[in-house]
Amino acid sequence: MSETTTQRPGPDSSGEDRGRSLTKRAGDAGTRGRTTIADGVVEKIAGLAARDVDGVHAMGGGLSRTFGAMRDRVPGGGSGSKSPSRGVKAEVGESQAALDLEIVVDYGFPIHEVARDVRENVVAAVERMTGLEVVEVNIAVSDVKLPDEEDDDDDGSSSRVQ
Repeated sequence: MSETTTQRPGPDSSGEDRGRSLTKRAGDAGTRGRTTIADGVVEKIAGLAARDVDGVHAMGGGLSRTFGAMRDRVPGGGSGSKSPSRGVKAEVGESQAALDLEIVVDYGFPIHEVARDVRENVVAAVERMTGLEVVEVNIAVSDVKLPDEEDDDDDGSSSRVQ
């Protein structure tokens, strides 16, 4: 923050006309105060950015996807859509963030390329939207979705009996 000093003419206590010193604080209004970003905010941004990458079938391990699908089916238990932060864990500091992601890759996609693309997309999205420096993005591939496998998150709307 910078300070500016200006002289204003006027009499002092002795009656003599001397310049009075006034100090003004000048600073950008955007730097006054502190902004904190919750871990959950960064987790949502990272989860949505990871899902945008071709080859990412789902986020989270089998158990978390199963519980998430059950929660989504219970009235009032979920938002009706997949949780954007499922499979993402963030640690957020004052100026940096570190992320751990768990993903399921579609069969046929090169896993190392999908992981690289996820990492690049997540870093770009989190840094752009939060201003935080992303120091690491760890990716665990917990499963590969085969073409003939049913999803754990399917809503079960297809019935055997009509």
